[in-house]
Amino acid sequence: MSAVNPYLPPNAAVADVSGGETGVQPVKFFSSQGRIGRLRYLAYLTFGYFALIAASMAVGALAGFLGGSNMAAVLGGLMAVPFMVYWALVSIQRSHDMGWNGWTWLLVLIPIVGLIWIFKGGTPGRNDYGLPPPPNTTAVRIGAFLFPTIMVIGILAAIALPAYQSYVMRAKAAQVK
Repeated sequence: MSAVNPYLPPNAAVADVSGGETGVQPVKFFSSQGRIGRLRYLAYLTFGYFALIAASMAVGALAGFLGGSNMAAVLGGLMAVPFMVYWALVSIQRSHDMGWNGWTWLLVLIPIVGLIWIFKGGTPGRNDYGLPPPPNTTAVRIGAFLFPTIMVIGILAAIALPAYQSYVMRAKAAQVK
């Protein structure tokens, strides 16, 4: 005679709550869909900025060769438009990684508030915008490291160049006396 023990755990199979999806989603360039992490965000902005600088140098050289300084200014301004669109798309993907709506990327335009996109971590696992981003590659880590490096070099240059110019002016004034 077999009695049913009411204290035994159930024998029914239970499905995973997350739907059984594991893994990561592919990286999507020039798309407002998907998610990217903090390091990838910094790296993509750095590489995009380098592309903008290279294109600006090419247009400046071409304008200098052709002798049109006004043309260089207009073309340089027009070349910034694709970078701004790219920046918006990357910021939307970063917003998605934090679990926020894509329109919140507009808060990046506020100087101090924009640091949230760099320092706030993404949501772990799947969220409303998809699977987590893929792991960072070596190129992504190098690009993310270049961002603060370039920023520090720029700040030091902004401090050192005026000091050096002042030194040169004082040295020339001392030579005249």
